[in-house]
Amino acid sequence: MPFALYMLALAIFVMGTSEFMLAGLLPAIATDLDIPVGTAGLLTSAFAVGMVIGAPLMAALARRWPPRLTLLVCLLTFATCHVVGALTPHFSLLVLTRVLSALANAGFLAVALGAAAALVPKHRTGRAVSILLSGTTIATVAGVPAGALLGAALGWRATFWAVAILCAPAAVGVARGIANRPPQPTAASISPSLRAELALLSTPRLLLPMALGALINGATFAVFTFLAPLVTETAQLSEIWVPVTLVMFGIGSFIGVVTAGRFSDQHPRAVLAIGGPLLVIGWVAMASMATLPVVLVSLVLAQGALSFAVGSTVIARVLSAAAQAPTMGGAYATAALNIGAATGPILGGAALAAGTGALGPVWIAIALTGSALVISLLWTRGRFDL
Repeated sequence: MPFALYMLALAIFVMGTSEFMLAGLLPAIATDLDIPVGTAGLLTSAFAVGMVIGAPLMAALARRWPPRLTLLVCLLTFATCHVVGALTPHFSLLVLTRVLSALANAGFLAVALGAAAALVPKHRTGRAVSILLSGTTIATVAGVPAGALLGAALGWRATFWAVAILCAPAAVGVARGIANRPPQPTAASISPSLRAELALLSTPRLLLPMALGALINGATFAVFTFLAPLVTETAQLSEIWVPVTLVMFGIGSFIGVVTAGRFSDQHPRAVLAIGGPLLVIGWVAMASMATLPVVLVSLVLAQGALSFAVGSTVIARVLSAAAQAPTMGGAYATAALNIGAATGPILGGAALAAGTGALGPVWIAIALTGSALVISLLWTRGRFDL
């Protein structure tokens, strides 16, 4: 695989660390800025909203820019936002930096998905996507715990500085490895207009995998966001087991994307046909046996692997279905991921507020994944080519 692909993954790792690290920093931020913890939680919401709207917006605005220029502008913006965030004493400005960071993150990921596919032959697109997304999974394994430790030792602002500094080697790799030219038109489609690329959103072949990606990712984040109550309340484990369980999820997700990368190009139907039902069964097992600590931790590992194996395969199918949208295809894949990432926690939180207990988000995951499985069965038995 090209070295530039791993540099793109490094940037995704840095951005993923920034996205998830706030979970362990909100109390410190609230204390430092003299605001309630609930108010500090708006930083997470601001980032999620920015990610959802940022992918198509940034891809549309920069669709005629050279890929290298777009990626570097997004990286520079992302790094600058974290420098400002590390320096500001004002919560409102910190919120603004999170929104702008998310826009840059979404724009980078949208272009990076297309650039990753362009770096390899078509039959290796799934492998390239899995390597790119492994940056996010490694962030949950190493980046987020490291950020929490750094924040505890040197203060939350140190984590913002660390994220900004790590953007530098990623920028060097992008500058050296990504072509500085706009996407080239294909024989079948010469310079498609933005309207033509947007028109693909009305086709079932693209909408179906996007819906699957949103549902699978929504289920994943519904549980991941509220994993702590499962560990401490349902399984009756001490709080020290919360980061351990999060790391287990991250390890599983890394295994999932690496494994899927080896099979999803040649056997996407098999990955979905086997992984989808196993994913539903796993969530049902978690809802039934979460009171058993060993079983819970084991299922977190397994579900992390299955969620990302199925999810990365679906995202590769989104890119394939959006082949006639060379500048917007990555934005469609990114939007699908982040609609799920934004919706899942909202539904999980609503389930908790409704008095369902710590298992409420798991039942949300069952419903979302079950819906995805039904759609997948109809899709693979229908008239749409995977």
